[in-house]
Amino acid sequence: MARFTKLTVLNKMHATGMVPVFYHKDAEVAKQVVKACYEGGVRAFEFTNRGDFAHEVFAEVVKFAAAECPDLALGAGSIVDPATAALYIQLGACFIVGPLFNPEVAKVCNRRLVPYTPGCGSVSEVGFAQEAGCDLVKVFPGDVLGPKFVKGLMAPMPWTNIMVTGGVEPTEENLKSWFQAGAFCVGMGSKLFPKDRVAAGDWAYVTEKCKEALGYIEKLKH
Repeated sequence: MARFTKLTVLNKMHATGMVPVFYHKDAEVAKQVVKACYEGGVRAFEFTNRGDFAHEVFAEVVKFAAAECPDLALGAGSIVDPATAALYIQLGACFIVGPLFNPEVAKVCNRRLVPYTPGCGSVSEVGFAQEAGCDLVKVFPGDVLGPKFVKGLMAPMPWTNIMVTGGVEPTEENLKSWFQAGAFCVGMGSKLFPKDRVAAGDWAYVTEKCKEALGYIEKLKH
């Protein structure tokens, strides 16, 4: 069962403005990355369902986070079908994210009052997701659609809450383009976790990168 309510999770995403997106097959590495992000100020973290037995890694990380990162909402990403969504919710996922919109996933999440953030690439998809009860939609891939898409969508649908993922970088210039366009929050992956830094176990680098990005976002929101 999720450790936080739907409203609490969405508020964490909005308050910090950034959700790190990460996967690693080694649970110990994943734990260290989650902890490093938490120490950098992150309060919502997306573990992606990318490899074989990813749910087993997630189960370990959830238990670790409950003890070591008490205010962290840990969610599952890359979810495309309702069975996988149900599996991760059972393991304690606080939110579900997908690269696409599947209304059957929305039903599973809504039944348990867990936020579902589906990937949408058109204004109509965003509308369909909102009809299915999605409070936060993911504009994906962000680097293909661009800030102009976000700004254009927000004009006729200003009530929309958008998380941009894909092509988001921890630089002031990049983050400015998304938040000025109207983003609710951003999802950030490889730019926060360069492979060589993760391989070297340089968790201090990850913490500093999170602090830096969150600092830019804080400035942009005021």
